[in-house]
Amino acid sequence: MAAEIAEQPDRLQELADQGFSEIRAVGRQLEKISPRFVLLVARGTSDHAALYAKYLLEIRRGMPCGLASPSSFTAYGARPDLRDVLVIAVSQSGGSPDLVRSLEVARACGAVTLAVTNTPESAVAAGADLHIDVRAGAERAVAATKTYSAELMALYLLIEAWSRPAARDSEVLGPVDGLVAAAADLVGRRAEITSIAPRFRFAAQFVLTGRGYNYPTVLEGALKLMETSYVAARAYSGADLMHGLFAQIDRSHPVVVVAPRGVGGEAMRPVLQKLDERMADVLLLGDHEFLPRASSHFALPKSLGDELHPIVDIIPLQWLALEISVARGLDPDNPRGLSKHTQTM
Repeated sequence: MAAEIAEQPDRLQELADQGFSEIRAVGRQLEKISPRFVLLVARGTSDHAALYAKYLLEIRRGMPCGLASPSSFTAYGARPDLRDVLVIAVSQSGGSPDLVRSLEVARACGAVTLAVTNTPESAVAAGADLHIDVRAGAERAVAATKTYSAELMALYLLIEAWSRPAARDSEVLGPVDGLVAAAADLVGRRAEITSIAPRFRFAAQFVLTGRGYNYPTVLEGALKLMETSYVAARAYSGADLMHGLFAQIDRSHPVVVVAPRGVGGEAMRPVLQKLDERMADVLLLGDHEFLPRASSHFALPKSLGDELHPIVDIIPLQWLALEISVARGLDPDNPRGLSKHTQTM
């Protein structure tokens, strides 16, 4: 897991260098198809990447978008009218039977289908009209890390290319150097997380919270903690946390807040104020100015736009999950009861 976390800057650079021509071609095809609506279908870690794409599509393209329920197509046999709809399946392995079946049903119901996977030879990729390879390379750790950030990067580049058909490649790829540099910086700051993690060795429950583009990040961070450390980790939008869920916050359960500088971070100010009033044990990932009295603080890059932060801000949460697992005497590479490829239908 540690090796694959550390690979992420190289994998992001490789995707931009070697995969963008394919991504640009798919964007041009989508421009011609001009779907009226987008549905995203995914499971697990890839579902959080799909949620990130939903935010991008709604904000960057102003496009109606939803997260599909695979069980509607498989277990319940629903057959919605999907004419003029783009269905995007996001899957690292491309082998989950419910995603394969969801694409089959979507095509039969009139949709154009796109697969975003790390396995171009997979059944999901073969069953889609269009495909994007995220080029993360073989991932051996059970807890997905580099494939997640590569999925985010691929989806970001696709939606930017689709939204800006007249832009030069260099314009669409403009943020890549800054992203890769930010990823390399966060990978290199493992020692900061190593010093924080022992505080949480005996924590039984975590709450993670963020808003907007940062919401998928806290969902994925919670999943990594549950996978590797067997803690009860719950992720909430900061807005949802304000609607009654604050009742579960007390000083004995740590709260991880992702609040980088930008719109999403600013929207977290009321949440942070309330956490401060409750004297919560807060690990703040983001701008220290948002909560000077945070119990622990890890600074996030300040030069990235809101929509770019999730691609790299997951890295300290990946390190946190790994280091808490090690502090508990567990093996993050062999979490109990889990396998690399999950088969669901």
